[in-house]
Order: sequence, then C-alpha cells, then structure tokens
Amino acid sequence: MGYSPVALSRRRFMLGAGVSGAALLAGCGRLPWQRSETARVPRIGFLSLYPRDPAADEAFRQYLREWGYVDGQTIAMEYRSAEGQEERYPDLAAELVGLPVDVIVAQGLAVAQAAKAATSTVPVVFTGVSDPVGTGLVASLAQPGGNLTGLSAFATELSGKRLQLLRDTLPAISRVAVLAAPTTSPTQVRETEIAARALGLPLQLLEIGSSEDLELAFEAAAAARAEALVVLLGAPLVAAAEAIAELAIAWHLPSIAPDRRFTEAGSLMSYGPNLSDMWRRVAYYVDRILKGTPPSELPVEQPMTFDFVVNLKTAQALGLTFPNEIMLQVSEVIQ
Repeated sequence: MGYSPVALSRRRFMLGAGVSGAALLAGCGRLPWQRSETARVPRIGFLSLYPRDPAADEAFRQYLREWGYVDGQTIAMEYRSAEGQEERYPDLAAELVGLPVDVIVAQGLAVAQAAKAATSTVPVVFTGVSDPVGTGLVASLAQPGGNLTGLSAFATELSGKRLQLLRDTLPAISRVAVLAAPTTSPTQVRETEIAARALGLPLQLLEIGSSEDLELAFEAAAAARAEALVVLLGAPLVAAAEAIAELAIAWHLPSIAPDRRFTEAGSLMSYGPNLSDMWRRVAYYVDRILKGTPPSELPVEQPMTFDFVVNLKTAQALGLTFPNEIMLQVSEVIQ
C-alpha cells in the first residue's frame, strides 16, 4: 500500500515538529509559552545596626525608582539588621556576600568595616561615616581604591557651626559637655575641640559604650557644671536619641546634635547633612555601580546641603526663647 503525496508531506511535517519540540524541551526544559522563570534582577544588600527606619527606607526606595529600580520588579532588596548587636556584623555581612548581592549599602562606620572585611569584590556604598579616610575605609576621598565608596557624614565646618549656634542661642554658657561613642571618629572629636578653643569654650568629653552609660554621663556633666551639650555622631548615640533628649531636659542641658533624628526625639537643636539628599546620592551610587562603574572610580562625597532643626516644645520645657537671628537660620521647626 502506497502513501499519497499529501499524506507523506503531513507525516514529514509531524515528524519535523516532533524533532523541533524535542530540541526545545532538551534545550530549556519547557516550551516558550510554558516558562515561569524570570530574568535575574540585581540584588541590593542593605546592612545596618538597627531595624529599618521607615522614613529613610522610603526615601531610598523613592530615589531608586527615579533611576528605574522598583523593588520586586527590577531589583531585589535584601535587608539585614544586627538589631543593636554589633557582634553580629561579620555574620550578616558574610550572609549578604554569599547570597550573592550585587552591591551592599552599609550604614555607619562599624557596618562598613564589617562589609569591607567580608568581601574585596562586592561593591560597598557606605553612608553615615564621619571620617572614611582616617578610619581606613578608603585610601582618599578623590580616589577611594578597592571596593568601597560612598558618602561621608563629616565636613570640617560642621563642628564649629554647631558650637556657634549653641553659643548664639545661649550667649552666657561657659562650659560644654560633649557626648561621644566608641565609633565616633577621632577627627570629629578633634574638630570639635579646635572649634571650642576658637570660641573660648572649655569642653568635657564624655564617652558612652551603650545606653546604660547615659545616666552616669549626665551625672558627670552636671558635676563638672556643664551648661550645654553637644552630641557627636555614633551609632549608639543615634539609637539612644530619645533617652538623650529626655536626660538633657531632666538635667536642664540645652543640646545640639548632628542630625534631625535627635531633634525629632526631643533634643533642642540639630545641625547636619540633609538626610533626604544623602539617600538621593546613595541611590545614584548604586545606579552607577549596577551599570558597571567600579567603586574605585566613584569619589567619596562630602555633604553639601544641611538642615538646622529646632524643637520649640523642648525650648519651652527648658525655659528658653530662640533669638531672632537663630530663627532666621532655621530650616524646620518642630512644635
């Protein structure tokens, strides 16, 4: 029995389709319309000492969206927090490196140091570091070298500006206590001392290792007859912002701190880098790195925009009135 030309052509077509289908299945495991895998999206690791700050988190996500990155769609965010336990840094940094992530955002000096120790290849963008050169994170601001770059939280004029604002608000003060932490950079302390000498203000340096040391620090400040308080930058101090504000009011010590989180928690004043602008720049660095620019080619930036925030409720509790020349400089008032 023979085959008609039409039947033979149909049979050859079916055989050809079977071969092609087998090739497709062998090549990818499923037909194109059956695929469920999505293309790999870049992973951004986020490492911090304390749980996520909703305002900072939203600011960072917003600026990432402006560069075209949407969490869960075009990027994946991996958050890791040490929950206040610094000894967890190395394990958390190693965990992010092992996932792997394409870039790590590290908040604070100790976190950045842990990330640096965990990897020499995964790019790290740090923020909130007051002295990245002096602490050995980078070789220089202009040419960081290695796999780290980011944003310094320090500018040489900040310490002098804070003390001047304190003196302009309280012209009669003659002695100032300075609250520092183990992670406070020596440069920050030195610049504060230089500024104080220029203003003729004796300083009393008080270092705390944890929030449990705060009561003793304020007792020491009172015993030394300090009349105002300067808070320096350090992760334990940021975590204790509310307790610092409460104790400063209780001991009647008008205070000025390095960023608005302290004023929001109840401190009298804060002067420091604009946090929204900082996260905008972090998003820019992440974008550049994901597009192939090595961290070593991205200079470390110093802050360019600053916030001066005052808390009127705290001023009232302390029995203070801000002079007009101070209010003219204020960027935000907390009622």
